[in-house]
Amino acid sequence: MKMPRSNRLYTAEQTRELDRLAIEEFGIPGYVLMKRAGQATFDLMREVYPATKSICIVCGMGNNGGDGYVIATLAVQAGLQVNLIQLGNAQSIRGDARIAREDYLASGSEVSAYAERLLDVDIIVDAIFGTGLTRKVEGDWAAAIDGINRSKAQVVAVDIPSGLNADTGRVLGTAVKADLTVTYIGVKCGLVTGQARDFVGDLKFDDLNVSDEVYQQLHEASTDTTPKGIIPDNLSKQLLKRRARCGHKGSHGHALLIGGTQGMSGAIRLAGEACLRTGAGLVSVATHPAHADYVNITRPELMVSGIQQAEDLLPLLEKASVIAIGPGLGKTAWSQELLTVVLESDKPMVLDADALNLLSTLSISKQNWILTPHPAEAARLLATETAEIENDRYQSVEKLCKKWGGVCVLKGAGSLVSDGQQTAVCTAGNPGMASGGMGDVLTGVIASLLAQGLSLYDAAMLATQLHAQAADLATEKGERGMLASDLFTHLRVLANV
Repeated sequence: MKMPRSNRLYTAEQTRELDRLAIEEFGIPGYVLMKRAGQATFDLMREVYPATKSICIVCGMGNNGGDGYVIATLAVQAGLQVNLIQLGNAQSIRGDARIAREDYLASGSEVSAYAERLLDVDIIVDAIFGTGLTRKVEGDWAAAIDGINRSKAQVVAVDIPSGLNADTGRVLGTAVKADLTVTYIGVKCGLVTGQARDFVGDLKFDDLNVSDEVYQQLHEASTDTTPKGIIPDNLSKQLLKRRARCGHKGSHGHALLIGGTQGMSGAIRLAGEACLRTGAGLVSVATHPAHADYVNITRPELMVSGIQQAEDLLPLLEKASVIAIGPGLGKTAWSQELLTVVLESDKPMVLDADALNLLSTLSISKQNWILTPHPAEAARLLATETAEIENDRYQSVEKLCKKWGGVCVLKGAGSLVSDGQQTAVCTAGNPGMASGGMGDVLTGVIASLLAQGLSLYDAAMLATQLHAQAADLATEKGERGMLASDLFTHLRVLANV
């Protein structure tokens, strides 16, 4: 499927190459691109904050600062009260940024050194650092960023909030917390996942009228082995086809969900209903006999079996078309025995929660499974620390695929879905999802889509998107206090859009 520009993701190096191609190969002067970027940001700023009367632009010494000078010139022309703060040595400014500065000064406007009182305005424009920042922000630069974050003004970031790594989204010491980020030519990988989600705010994209040929030339010459993109909002329309009028329950797969050790029946119950609500024809639940009799009391459509020992699983495995194991599984001898039997199957499967923790002690890989770790589980699977996983989530998910095979969903803010050859980012979802049972619901949705015939990658990608979109719809009563079961009604609706 053709991906719109706003859904493609690029590294800092790739966006610099897009700039170079546009300027050197396609004849667009660099200052023209800079003026387009400034105009796009100014227009969006006025659209989002129409009552703005005063603005402070904080500029660094590179092209990001040059964009800031263009915005300042436009603000002066629009009659706004303008403060412009220059950080660093202005004499070091070169190229297009210097032209932008000279144009601003030619209007008779002034430039100030940093003073926190100058931040007492309606809007602050962050034009300090661009995508090339790789070092930790310190000294006066850090002080200025912290001052911006203390301000009560709305904050608009130029291309990327200063202090974020453009490739990973990692905070380099400190970073600007923007309310609106306007990014240009290519959406940067680091804007959509991990720590960045707390700093980017509302993300807008403008391609600056760069032609298709520029992008095509980059793609043809690219050596990137794992292209990245944002999962489209309408993916369900692309992947879920209208059902045949003569279809029956056997036409839509039989998912077997395994989990729920003694005292932990809730997780597998949530996974089971999620599987039903998103369209699996048949859903069986294999769980501990201590609670097997009542797991389906409120959802009788679930076919529940009590599993005393691993061999009891064998007839259920034979009937199933898809297996999911992990919700509430625990780490007991019973849990280990069940996982051992499951891993001998050649059927497509989903592993989550304690199935992943148990897996981390083994040496095995499969191409027909989906692993769904949160960062701490991913750290155990890669024998590292959680912080290391979060420092570069893209690299982490690719390492998981390389070591364990199949498809991996690295959960978290901006969940990543990868098969090692391509990576998709889910930008839907909200902090209300930080509650028990959400991951169990996701496991059920993935198993359901696999049972209905989607490929591993498509099932993981669509399930992650539907799950997050359902959570966004469930915020109608607020994020705080959202329950995993609040997603069920919305999941059914989304699966039929």
